[in-house]
Amino acid sequence: MAWSWRFVNADGETMMNDEGTPAGQGVEFPTQADAESWIGEHWRNLADSGVDGVTLLEDGREVYGPMSLQPPE
Repeated sequence: MAWSWRFVNADGETMMNDEGTPAGQGVEFPTQADAESWIGEHWRNLADSGVDGVTLLEDGREVYGPMSLQPPE
């Protein structure tokens, strides 16, 4: 089982990396807890680089999301 994140922009579109694959999906985690810990540590940098939201995937299947990376208003 592999866990990963899919990054979306403000329009809700999947962001792509330089290789033309969905951004975020290249980094895999062995557990959901590892993936959630990673996003908790990196969400500010991701938001600063244009990522508006993330969706958690388990072996390519959406678990939840998109979850906004923007601070609450």
